[in-house]
Amino acid sequence: MIEGLRLAVTLLTVVPAGRARADRDTARAAMLLAPAAGLITGGAAALVLLAGGLLGLSAPLAAALAVAATAAATRALHLDGLADLADGLGSGRPAGEALGVMKRSDIGPFGVVTLLLTLLIQVAALASAPHPAAAALIAAAAGRLALPWACRTGVPSARPGGLGALVAGTVRTRAALAATAAVLAAAMYVTHSAAALAAVLPHDAIVAPALIGRWSLRTVAVSVVG
Repeated sequence: MIEGLRLAVTLLTVVPAGRARADRDTARAAMLLAPAAGLITGGAAALVLLAGGLLGLSAPLAAALAVAATAAATRALHLDGLADLADGLGSGRPAGEALGVMKRSDIGPFGVVTLLLTLLIQVAALASAPHPAAAALIAAAAGRLALPWACRTGVPSARPGGLGALVAGTVRTRAALAATAAVLAAAMYVTHSAAALAAVLPHDAIVAPALIGRWSLRTVAVSVVG
């Protein structure tokens, strides 16, 4: 479990957690503990939002700085992956060529537009949240639920090697369900309201990754993390 948490933190944040084992068992634990690693990035955003409130910053400015903090806390790895995925899916090319598009270091028009809209939506959502700091924590943890679901049994990796092959198919569906239930329970505890379910379920934690995953498998035969 400790090795899995170390790997999750190492992969998903800039926090130096030491070298972790890179085997299938550790990868499974890391994917299940990804929401816990999300608390680091969410915590960074929450601190910025709380500081913004103390300094009297406007809600949109504080939200923008908080989103910037999450990008810094992950080295913008999630944004880079999102842009690559958008370019690959948006290219309309056969699977092999689409994967080639994703591997390029540049960002195409689909990636640029996707990043711009995503960041605008995140800033607007935080700025309008009744409790933005709590919302940042919940969203960061819930967003990482995409990883255990993308790595569940039966979802292939894009290539036979690399990180995708290491994590693909390591998580059983019931384990992903348990991780989801834990995050939802924590969200309800933090907000003291069942409304947290409505806030988390439509988030990119569950519904969006499922739809994008199906689209990816049908068009480029690639998993979300592949």
